[in-house]
Amino acid sequence: MKIYAGSDHGGFELKKSLIKRLHELGHQVEDLGTHSLASCDYPDYAHAVAANVIADPGSLGLLICGSGIGISIAANRHHGIRAALCRCGLEAELSRRHNDANVLVMGGRIVGEALAIDMLEKFLGTDFEGGRHNNRIAKIEITQEGQQ
Repeated sequence: MKIYAGSDHGGFELKKSLIKRLHELGHQVEDLGTHSLASCDYPDYAHAVAANVIADPGSLGLLICGSGIGISIAANRHHGIRAALCRCGLEAELSRRHNDANVLVMGGRIVGEALAIDMLEKFLGTDFEGGRHNNRIAKIEITQEGQQ
């Protein structure tokens, strides 16, 4: 699977660890930055990952900032992105199963590496359930004009 990854400086170290794990699992990863611990702006990476996920159907995204909050807000500004800020494996699993999330978000200063790997593996290993959730997803995808 193709995964687009991005982080600011607050998520840089955790992103490196998760990219390593993604490679071990056989996934193709494109790291869209940041590439250092130098202070930077999380929206730049949220927008880059979101744009790539939208342009590459079937791909998924991974975003990490210090808390995960800002980067998830920025990513969710993109029509067609359902970025889920998760703090445990169950949330990561349910975000895929019930919400068809296409971007996993976490806080690099909030979760440790073992928990982050667990969340990532559950996110990638879970399919969207569909069924009753399809109508709910359609209601999320409201355009600026209020149309679905």
